[in-house]
Amino acid sequence: MNSHQGSRHITLAHGGGGKAMRDLIETLFVRHFHNPWLTPLEDQARIGLGELSPGGNRLAFTTDSFVVDPLFFPGGDIGTLAVNGTVNDLAMSGAQPLYLSCGMILEEGLSITLLEEVVESMGRAADAAGVSIVTGDIKVVPRGAVDKLFINTTGLGVIPEGVHIASHRAQPGDAILVNGFMGDHGAAIVDARGDLALDNPVESDCQPLHGLVAAMLAACPDIHCLRDATRGGVATVLNEFVQAAQVGMRLEEASLPVRETVRGVCEILGLDPLYLANEGKLVAIVPAEAAEAVLAAMRSHPAGREGAIIGEVTAVPEGRVVLATALGGERIVDMLVGEQLPRIC
Repeated sequence: MNSHQGSRHITLAHGGGGKAMRDLIETLFVRHFHNPWLTPLEDQARIGLGELSPGGNRLAFTTDSFVVDPLFFPGGDIGTLAVNGTVNDLAMSGAQPLYLSCGMILEEGLSITLLEEVVESMGRAADAAGVSIVTGDIKVVPRGAVDKLFINTTGLGVIPEGVHIASHRAQPGDAILVNGFMGDHGAAIVDARGDLALDNPVESDCQPLHGLVAAMLAACPDIHCLRDATRGGVATVLNEFVQAAQVGMRLEEASLPVRETVRGVCEILGLDPLYLANEGKLVAIVPAEAAEAVLAAMRSHPAGREGAIIGEVTAVPEGRVVLATALGGERIVDMLVGEQLPRIC
């Protein structure tokens, strides 16, 4: 191990393109990501078109950046988040995720031991999701120019022929489903920051969802809309759908799956679980006649055990989401204004 890694902290030399950088890439990234596309360390990954075409007739391509604070939290860390977040963005098109890139911005002085924990976690998450991290880059900036480390991941997947999931396809009469408890990730981050001392800590729901989506598509190949409810929560996703499709939506408060611990966090902090971030939850809009079959498919999969039908698409009020409250009233669920919890992902 060279003197720069021997210090066990990131130096500016680790981003300088020389021996220190090469050693860091080989001893951390290549070792933990271990795949034939990355190992040659070319400036790009070279993927045969034949490896893509059997899976479908279109590519899905997405990118996301991760700045979560703290880096480690109950149920995950920035590494698992960076893999699963991009995998899930691909999955919401019905795609099979295949390849990821990884770009990191590192702060001078960052512990190499901490960095290796993150990289190792990314490798495990990629293996669990069945994807390969095939190319990447690192940059090092002076102390204070970034908070420890930020990650960008870009993903490539293949959409099966005949799958046409899009936010504008929501139609009056469609059913609205979620695959489980809302707000777990947001509550886990609040707990990890020490803002509350919870008697029953909540773990982030960070998980890959493409297996669940495949099971749902097997039950209903004509799923109309899918989106993972990350920043802004379920409420923001539904508002995006009604605006794209020019429809309304009606939710039943009694049907919303929320853990009592998360509900308590929201009551203490004045938050609404509909707006809390998730990292392993999706919202699905499906034809009414297929709703029970999709729900059964959800509940048969580990990522959808607590799935629920939470409402329906309506013709009016156009562009609005309405919540029927447990007390018999109604309220508008509007688009989130401002930031509930900064650096949540």
